[in-house]
Amino acid sequence: MADKKRNDSYSHIVKYTGLFGGVQGLAIGMSIVRTKLIALILGPHGVGLLSLYNTTLKLVGDATTFGLSVSGVKRVSEAYESGDAALLRSTILQVRSLSLFTAILGTLVCILFSPLLSRYTFSWDAHMLHFIVLSPAVGFLAIVGGETAILKGTRQLRGFAMVSVSTLFASLLLSIPLFLLFGVSGIVPSMVLVAFAQMVMFVAYSFHRYPMPFTLSKKHIMGGMGVLTLGIGIVLGNVINSGAELLVKSYINNVAGIETLGLYNAGFMMTLTYAGMAFSAMETDYFPRLSALKGTGEELNLVVNRQIEVSLLLVAPLLVAFMIGMPIILPLFYSKSFMPATAFAHLMILAMYMRALKQPLAYLPLSKGHPWSYLLMEGTCAVFLATLTIVFFHKYGLRGAGLGILINSVVDFIMLNTFMYYRYGYKISAPVVKYALLQLPLGIVAYGITNISNPWIYWVAGILTVLLSLSVSLFILHKKTRLWNSLKSKFIKSKQ
Repeated sequence: MADKKRNDSYSHIVKYTGLFGGVQGLAIGMSIVRTKLIALILGPHGVGLLSLYNTTLKLVGDATTFGLSVSGVKRVSEAYESGDAALLRSTILQVRSLSLFTAILGTLVCILFSPLLSRYTFSWDAHMLHFIVLSPAVGFLAIVGGETAILKGTRQLRGFAMVSVSTLFASLLLSIPLFLLFGVSGIVPSMVLVAFAQMVMFVAYSFHRYPMPFTLSKKHIMGGMGVLTLGIGIVLGNVINSGAELLVKSYINNVAGIETLGLYNAGFMMTLTYAGMAFSAMETDYFPRLSALKGTGEELNLVVNRQIEVSLLLVAPLLVAFMIGMPIILPLFYSKSFMPATAFAHLMILAMYMRALKQPLAYLPLSKGHPWSYLLMEGTCAVFLATLTIVFFHKYGLRGAGLGILINSVVDFIMLNTFMYYRYGYKISAPVVKYALLQLPLGIVAYGITNISNPWIYWVAGILTVLLSLSVSLFILHKKTRLWNSLKSKFIKSKQ
């Protein structure tokens, strides 16, 4: 029986990581088209400009939504697990009231602080009007955050995936025509339209499942103060994170120019967003499950370590493939003018191994309702990240920025494991150490292969390394899950 539960647990993690990794895979497919067109139409200058706008909007959103998209998941998940329909209804009304309140707040803050946002992002005030026009997007995305919290907390995971895919199509259909017609001038209206489309789609689906109205009722806002209390630590942590990211990008823009920032953003997106698609399941499936656990101890260690194992095994072959395929992938996703970002992207990929090992740990304080522990860890990491990235960029350029991010990821991993051991009794398991010792050296070998100039040796050695990493992961996952038997039985049934 114990073995059966073990298999079911691993199968569940692989299943939902595969589901949301698949959504991210589809997102990558559409992003290839969208990013390629943006790179061709706007060039590195336009990509850098789009990056600055997105980062600034994220900073304003993080500062005004009080982490509702995360803290709301915990509150809704607890109400859903209780089986009390009245409590669930009340909680959903609270989350919707808070999301409407934060949407209005975020829009007003973006308008009021538009001169400061323009001055500190671009070093001059010429973009103040752009931030005013962008302000509704902050509100739309705040509503989206509330609805995603409701869908995740009530385990509407397939529905959430379906809506997420729909918003990707909308993003592609709305933004590209504007870029073709107006070039760089189409960036701001496209961001507003895409955010509006996201809001409409998420609200339509969520209201179909839970038809409870938006309201600014004092009763529901005050009743949701517990959500905002948890959110204070989240918002401060997210603001520090977003502020650190904006600081780095503003520094690169002001010191090296908008085109260099475009290269930095391309390398960043290639790794953190595309290669990290396996991580999308964590916030969607893993965090609600973690939040439902009471207390600490053996069960908590089991859930966290299994998530780390699956995340590492799924993402490692992908990282090796991205490392080796970068000379093809970067021009494919962007254009040949972005090739100077290759060395930076390679170091970012190595940092992603550390992210696979530490990301499940980062959710522990939030799942236990400890926002200040989350703030301490996130704030410290963000300060180190910004400092190391800027210092190494100043000395070594884009490659130095990648080195700073890699060093920070190692420091953050050590710091998180130490803190979680003393705070929650977390202990890294023997299988996690074993799989890390199998996959990390292959990542380092892949990085070494990128320095080979002979193309025949490069591709033969690179492909063999990818196949070896993939074989290791498939062998281990085959032993730990029953998904292969399930897939085989479905295939046989389809043939009958």
